[in-house]
Amino acid sequence: MKVIGITGPTGAGKTTALNVLEQLGGAVIDADRVYHELTRSSPALRQELEGRFGPVYTPEGELDRKKLGGLVFGDPAALEDLNAITHRYVLAEIDRRLAQAEKAGHPAAAVDAIALIESGLARRCHTVVAVLAPAEVRVRRIMAREGISEDYARARVDAQKGEDFFRAHCPHILVNDGEDPAAFADRARSLFIQII
Repeated sequence: MKVIGITGPTGAGKTTALNVLEQLGGAVIDADRVYHELTRSSPALRQELEGRFGPVYTPEGELDRKKLGGLVFGDPAALEDLNAITHRYVLAEIDRRLAQAEKAGHPAAAVDAIALIESGLARRCHTVVAVLAPAEVRVRRIMAREGISEDYARARVDAQKGEDFFRAHCPHILVNDGEDPAAFADRARSLFIQII
């Protein structure tokens, strides 16, 4: 089974590419979703997070993301500790899900992660594909998808890694200019068939 890392900035079109891979029989693992599930389901993760950051869970057992964010953003050491704790759990769960996908006979599995390179997750992949799109296209998509203002969408786009970062670290690039979704899907299909 080929393990394909999928990365790129928000609003670039990763979901379209992942849908194409699923149509080819591939499994899709969303690292962000894995993280959110683990914050609810893993007592060991909760214990480590509260051991390091104090009471960051609500009485209902949900991670208080705003509270945790307030503790780590602006404090590089705290953010490093958070990443060290969470990445260990997320990587272990992704490994488990990859093993399940292989056992189920999938020809490929995609691991979708914005921080695929930075987290070390790319080293678990046979190859990495970055999905890129012009900033203006991404701003429009984020605004439409999330119902947010243009200023907030631009701030999110500006806060992420630039195209040069992905081009330097990813052997495959899929550019989604937003003009023809069917053409982009066809390019993604061709690339995934070649990889598989």
